[in-house]
Amino acid sequence: MRAAGCVINDFADRKIDGKVMRTKDRPLATGAVSSREAISLFIALSLIAFALVLFTDPLTIKLSVGGLILAFCYPFMKRHTHLPQVVLGAAFAWGIPMAYAAEAGELHQGMWLIYLAVVLWTVAYDTFYAMVDRDDDLKIGVKSTAILFGEQDRLLTGILQGMALYSLLLVGNRFELGNFYYLGLAVAGGLFIYQQWLIRFRARDACFKAFLNNNWVGMAIFAGIVMDYSFR
Repeated sequence: MRAAGCVINDFADRKIDGKVMRTKDRPLATGAVSSREAISLFIALSLIAFALVLFTDPLTIKLSVGGLILAFCYPFMKRHTHLPQVVLGAAFAWGIPMAYAAEAGELHQGMWLIYLAVVLWTVAYDTFYAMVDRDDDLKIGVKSTAILFGEQDRLLTGILQGMALYSLLLVGNRFELGNFYYLGLAVAGGLFIYQQWLIRFRARDACFKAFLNNNWVGMAIFAGIVMDYSFR
């Protein structure tokens, strides 16, 4: 579904990407891939994903419909709202209730704390991504949180990152995680500070670097979880 989401995103933006410096060479923008080919690939990938989810339980299968809807809707949100990053966060995080349902057979209340943390984190880092394109987006009329936040972008992304960390602290308490997990969160917090330093001048390359740096945030949190369970 991640791949399917990328395909439908490029299809939705096929007439916009050519006007944006970062995306002007995408296959649909240049005509290297046709719209029909893109739609066919989206359908094929979605069917493969649905076939895979059929191996899980009925609750997870039902939840997969929400994942499909979110993945399909997100690319079109930037035409109607300044909050497409929120929809993206909801779509990215939808794997959490699906995985939880597949493993536990239910949706526990504590699971939604993880969901919330991922949504907040995604909005923050995808705002960095949108900051790269902000000048182009303003010219062509595309909406984003980067445009909505304006001069308060650094402050608001910092607040979102802080809220994400706080949610993850609550997750640690709820699921009785230990010191290794909190060490991972400390590293993630340090990386968030580094990202804020990177975007201080709002330069395109620096904002994109801050966006990519979130790979290490995810790695730090993941490593903390693995180590916490490994050394019990």
